[in-house]
Amino acid sequence: MKKDDYLKAVETLNLWAKAYYTDDNPLASDEEYDRLYHSVIEFEKENPNEILSYSPTQKIGGAISEGFNKLAHINQMWSMEDVFSESELVAWINRGDKSKEVFYCEPKFDGASLNLFYEGGILKSAITRGDGVIGEEITQNAKVINSIPLQISYKGRIEIRGEVVIAKNDFDSLNEQRAKNGEPLLANPRNAAAGSLRQLDSKITASRKLKFIPWGVGYNELDFRTHLQTMDFVRELGFLRDSFVRICKNKDEVMEAYNELLSKRDFKDIMMDGMVVRVDSLDKSINLGYTVKFPRFMVAFKFPAIEKVTKLKDIALQVGRSGVVTPVGVLEPVLIEGAMIKNATLHNFDEIERLGLMKGDYVNIIRSGDVIPKITSVYKDRRDGAQKQINRPEFCPVCGSKLHYEEIFVVCQNIDCKARIVNSLIYFASKKCMDIDGLGEAIVKTLYKEGKIVKIIDIYRLKFEDLDGLEGFRDKKISNLLNAIENSKTNELYRFITALGIEHIGEVAAKKISNHFKDNWLNASYDEVLGLDGFGEAMAKSYIDFIDTNAEHIKELLKYLTLQIPKLEIKQSAFSDKTVVITGTLSKSRDFYKDELEKMGAKVANSVSKKTDYLLCGENAGSKLEKAKELGVKIIGEDEYKELSES
Repeated sequence: MKKDDYLKAVETLNLWAKAYYTDDNPLASDEEYDRLYHSVIEFEKENPNEILSYSPTQKIGGAISEGFNKLAHINQMWSMEDVFSESELVAWINRGDKSKEVFYCEPKFDGASLNLFYEGGILKSAITRGDGVIGEEITQNAKVINSIPLQISYKGRIEIRGEVVIAKNDFDSLNEQRAKNGEPLLANPRNAAAGSLRQLDSKITASRKLKFIPWGVGYNELDFRTHLQTMDFVRELGFLRDSFVRICKNKDEVMEAYNELLSKRDFKDIMMDGMVVRVDSLDKSINLGYTVKFPRFMVAFKFPAIEKVTKLKDIALQVGRSGVVTPVGVLEPVLIEGAMIKNATLHNFDEIERLGLMKGDYVNIIRSGDVIPKITSVYKDRRDGAQKQINRPEFCPVCGSKLHYEEIFVVCQNIDCKARIVNSLIYFASKKCMDIDGLGEAIVKTLYKEGKIVKIIDIYRLKFEDLDGLEGFRDKKISNLLNAIENSKTNELYRFITALGIEHIGEVAAKKISNHFKDNWLNASYDEVLGLDGFGEAMAKSYIDFIDTNAEHIKELLKYLTLQIPKLEIKQSAFSDKTVVITGTLSKSRDFYKDELEKMGAKVANSVSKKTDYLLCGENAGSKLEKAKELGVKIIGEDEYKELSES
């Protein structure tokens, strides 16, 4: 085969591949395709420097990536606003005067968004959506997807965007094979598509039978007036075309299209979770523009959630990063829209009691798109006597500490609980708490991952050799961090109490505890705490429960610290024993004025009430000023404040 023959063979093979994979209209037999394909392979073996980037042999896969580089989209990729009903659709149409527009409607396929960039007719890059501005460059994996052309007839620069999906039957076959191989099953077609795109071995991507369905363009040099014309052009370049596209002249026609597509939901080969509705006019779309998150010219009209019946086997307990314990229903697995559902959220134990739920009950499960499955009702008439009561837990399932109950929430208060320790560490070191400069979120996570800090006390046990050799830790950085830790040992007591992260006990409450109880703050009783000004039952109970749970941890921690309890010298003025509220923009920060007022014996409150004596008011004041006028509260500016503070 000569070079000219090779060029013609590649062109012919690409034409045949488009006809087979995209148009579903084969132009050659398998035998003819294979014969020509192998002749191309032979030429490329003998002439490796002559291989075209768009040769069909480049779709074989087998390249192993060490990871994926980050690459920016030329034009940003956006999310879509969701609407769930006809009334919400009407509200969207009325915003921006879209009532006289023509709408382009098509399925919203549930997959992974991908941006393909072509230049000179050649596929140059393929980038995942990422954060909309920057995504992962997965060009090698995109090349092995048969419905993504490596070469197109259009020579201008263009970003073609669409959804990478996997057909329901291909997904089922994939899971059947994984089960035979003893591999874990993939959760659903959407996750399978997204995961397949990010395989480091492109052979795996090639084996997954992925499809790319275009839904729009980003940067382009086209000159069309409507989205329909644009997409017709894109599909003529060799991309897949779904059979359902509707042009609707008004809301009623959009609803007809929606109901028609919804009726086809179970019969579509690709999983879809709604219908995209967008303004067809490109000029109108440009005029409408974007919000911070969404285009104003398009919306996802979501399908109703799918419901199934299954059995509740048990209740599992999850401890969140803030210590909140959430019950999770463990279900007999049930398939909903390609996803095998094994768990459902129950929010809290009040929800369990509201439903009258018992272990062993048959329940109704609802799931919509990516929304976490939820139990909506219980079939109590199906009970057979084998059901078991669900009891509220007394102890944390992670650390075994006694749980704190507050209204509908159940909280683990143990500051060293593994489920909440990272958040506890970050908060403890933060500026308004122990103010350990250099021990921010990223460093805390690194040190926790490396096993250098696994509980709060470990902060004060860190040595130079513990940090030496860790990535990003130079000598100066280590010294600065250790110095900041050393300096934090002599912080004021109220900062330490704040840093413990006690529910309802912020900086103001911590100051009151510190100032009132001083060194005896760990031994205060419930009634004594409740007696503090501004403290309610929830605050007092939370504080006492926390100290009961963490007393030993705190005493051990205090061995490393020399906390200060400054004497508060009250300066007598017109503000002594008065309640002051601060509002508006002042020449100095509110914290500055708050600190000054407290030193003059004033109580600084957050809201205006009948008990308020003064409203210190700056510019651009809002509702607090109106409330003060209504209640006859004395309103002062900074000049009068200065006079009163010196009186």
